[in-house]
This record gives sequence, C-alpha cells and structure tokens, in this order.
Amino acid sequence: MSILKIDYDSRAVSGFLPADQIAAYDPALEQAEKMLASKGGLGADFLGWLALPSSMPAKTLDALTDCADQIRGLCDVLVCIGIGGSYLGAKAAIEFTGTTFEDQRKPRVIFAGHHLNSDFLSDLIALLENKEVCVNVISKSGTTTEPGVTFRVLREFMERKYGKPGAAKRIIATTDPNKGALRSLAAAEGYQTFAIPSDVGGRYSVLTPVGLLPMAVAGIKIKNMLGAAAEIMQTCSLSSTADNMAGRYAAIRNLMFRRGKTIEVMATFQPQAHFLCEWWKQLSGESEGKNNTGIFPAAVDYTTDLHSLGQWMQEGLRSVFETFLLVKKTKTALTLPRFTEDGDELNYLAGKTFEEINREAYRGTLLAHTDGGVPTTTLTLTDRSEETLGQAFYFFEKAIAISGYMLRVNPFDQPGVEAYKTNMFALLGKSGFEKQTGQLKSKLKDLGL
Repeated sequence: MSILKIDYDSRAVSGFLPADQIAAYDPALEQAEKMLASKGGLGADFLGWLALPSSMPAKTLDALTDCADQIRGLCDVLVCIGIGGSYLGAKAAIEFTGTTFEDQRKPRVIFAGHHLNSDFLSDLIALLENKEVCVNVISKSGTTTEPGVTFRVLREFMERKYGKPGAAKRIIATTDPNKGALRSLAAAEGYQTFAIPSDVGGRYSVLTPVGLLPMAVAGIKIKNMLGAAAEIMQTCSLSSTADNMAGRYAAIRNLMFRRGKTIEVMATFQPQAHFLCEWWKQLSGESEGKNNTGIFPAAVDYTTDLHSLGQWMQEGLRSVFETFLLVKKTKTALTLPRFTEDGDELNYLAGKTFEEINREAYRGTLLAHTDGGVPTTTLTLTDRSEETLGQAFYFFEKAIAISGYMLRVNPFDQPGVEAYKTNMFALLGKSGFEKQTGQLKSKLKDLGL
C-alpha cells in the first residue's frame, strides 16, 4: 500500500502543464522502464538498488540488527564517517523519524568525514574524550580523501583510548565486498565489516548497510522500512504516467525543464525533513548534471525561508518550479494557548494546533507562488514513520533514475566529481600526478592565487 501521494492534477500544476502533455511522456517512461528492467541503458552496472527492498538477504538484516544492538550496549556515541551518499541518507532518516535534539537520543549518532576542517574534528575529539565511542567508517574504496583523513584521526584516537585490540572491537567498516584499501585494512585489523553491493553507487545506497546500520543504531526498524519500500516497487515500475507516480514526477520535471524552468526548489514545511531534502539534492544533482544539461536542485525550509528567499521565489527570475514536500501527520499536536491580554493580536489562533496554522501557511504560499508564475507540485508523506520514509527513499531513487534517462544522461556515474579530486591530488603532491601539478600551479598564478 502506498503511503506517499503526489498531487499533480491540481490547477497549481495543470495551469502550466495540461494533462495531455504529461501523458505524452508515456513512451519516454516506457522506454526508461525497459532500459532499467533489462539493464540495457547507460550505467547498467549500477542498478543493484532497483530490487533491494525485496531482495535484501534476511541474514544481512539480522546481522545489521545484531551489530546495532551491540553498538547501543557499548557506546554513548556512534561516529559515522562518510561523504555524499555514505552519510546523507542515514542522516536524513535519523532526523526525519527521531526526536529533534541530539541530547535526547541514546546513543547519539554523529556524522563526520564530509568536509575538511580542523576545528570540527578538534571539537569532536574533545566531545568524545569522556564518552564511550564506536566508529562506523563508510567508503567503497577506502581512499576517498575526506573520510580517509577523518578516519586516520579517529582511528588514532580510538587506539589511544582503547588500545589496538579494544579499538578494533569498536570499529565497523562498511565497504566493497571484495577489494579496496578499507577492505584490506579491516581484514588486517579485525574490524567487523558490512558490504556495499558492488552494483550500487553511493547516492543510491541508502537502503544498503551504508544507511541501514546507522539507522538501526538510532532505533529505526529497518525491516519495516524495507518492507514498505518493497510495497511500491511494482507501482513505480508501470509504463503509464497516470499509474506510475515516480514516472509522473519525472515527466513533470522534464516538461518544466524544457519550458525553461531549469531550477527545482524542494520546499518543506517540516524541519525534520531538512536532510531528506539534502539527500534528494545530492541524488538529483549528481545524477542529472551532465553534458551541459540537467535540472538544478535547491531546497528551502518554510516558513523559515519565506522570510529570506520568499521574496525571490515570489518575484525573482522565472526559471524555477517548486515541489512542496509535506508531512500529513506529526508525532504530536501542540495547541496555541489563549491569553487575556492580546497585545500580539494572536488570540484569533488560540485553540488551533501548529499543524493547522502550518497547513494554511502552505496553502497561502502555494497560492502566492502560483500567482507569481511558479508552477508547483505537492508530495505528501503520511507521517514520520520508517515505513513512510522507506517509500519516499525508493520513490525518489526511481524517479530520478527515470528522469535521468529522459534527459539522455547516465544517472549513475559522476565524472564531474573526479575533476576537483584530480586537481586536489596534484596540488597536494600525490604520487602519479606530478605532470598536472606544474600545469595547475601555472593556471593558479594566472588567476592571482
């Protein structure tokens, strides 16, 4: 049963995209589905995520659950080291389903290795000094710079705190099943390991041990999440935009793009969905931004950003379309009190829940932005459960894969990401990059850097 709804028939979008234009994308959707099903399209070696919700081995799920139980018994803090898809999905899930403040969570799950900053790491080490700690290092190769240098620092800390044998019992490596620097190190040091399927790329790895282990440590019922995701696999594989909600969303995005709406803004009215939007940004941006094409993904938090970016959304350059991401039911319903003195003139809201007020903020924003020339679509999630989130993860993965094929790009590679890495390696003096070093330094000199 689907617990995710997409509102694509309202006047907010149909005024810009008549229904027959969306239906005209049925042949493109059918072709994309055939390429995915037959593994005949670009990036076919990285389609292992397609069947993950229904094909994850029970023994793997049991091992993840057992490991999570052990971690909870051992530590106050689990530090997850990873970048991009190696941390965003788990971070999104913990924020979406959990309590708001980190101090309310036991154990705390802290994410590191997604930037290069001495102050952050120094502050992290200071935080960990008097706490019981476990580390989950996540990297397919083990040589990615940001998580690699972070793990060096934390590995030294763990070995100083617990000794090498003690540290080894508290470090878990999630990495390639057969090869790579991290796999070799884990074997040499005796770390427990979980495998990233070789046919799943980083940004599609949220429903692999990459995302599932930190989620399980945070108390998320990962079996329920996968079970719910499996329920929408079939409906997200149909060849009609009327029936396939992932395909319909992909068609709407591509139609907008071809009408000059090159920026998609994902707007949520729930702060707990902030990192879900950040995960979506990476998924869509890294999948589609190639060959000098692609929809630029941006995200905003309403109503907060209505007081900063709201003016631009209302009257700025009309190159944008908006996708509202709503949560129908929050975990609590706080009611606004009434005071005898009404100096702030808010007694008219007394007795209403914050959700009632927030809904009218959404509806008012939709009307204002539509009147301002911004096409809008609304995605509604039933609640903040792991079941709802599992369906949202799979829906977006499938939709962006289809959308990428509609754009005629490979949704599963990221050649542009390698450009900065090559330059950084050369400038830092990595062996094998000597030829590029001189060329880059000359370019930097010309730029005055």
